[in-house]
Amino acid sequence: MTERDAPRLPFFVYGTLRPGEPNHAAYLCGRVTAEEPALLPGTVLYEGPGYPYAVEAPEAGPVRGELVTAAPSAHDGLLTALDLLEEYAPGDPRNLYERVTREVTRAADGTATRAWVYLAAPRMAARLRASGTLIEDGAWTSHRLGR
Repeated sequence: MTERDAPRLPFFVYGTLRPGEPNHAAYLCGRVTAEEPALLPGTVLYEGPGYPYAVEAPEAGPVRGELVTAAPSAHDGLLTALDLLEEYAPGDPRNLYERVTREVTRAADGTATRAWVYLAAPRMAARLRASGTLIEDGAWTSHRLGR
């Protein structure tokens, strides 16, 4: 699927793209129209080398993050930039992340919406489940700050 074919959904970010984190200013400032606290149910968060991985875990979670709505004129470019940041290439077995759509819940009112999210790719998810460090509260920012 090319960027042109991809649905123009918001993005759920949970790590270094959150406000105050190192990639927020570089990738999101000036490209988004809204950022709001949100939850990704059915996932848990694992520590990575300076960034987290969300891993699917039905009946678990949620992961805490932000729902980010791209400006219409910036959506395709942002999708490309985030794919490059996450080193995601469709169908590549070496991916560390997979870009997928999931239901995300807005923290303010509990409404659900579909969003793009980068989850740990299957091989990485299996490794994390076997020997990764789980972030119990599902919040990268509190985990990073608590170190």
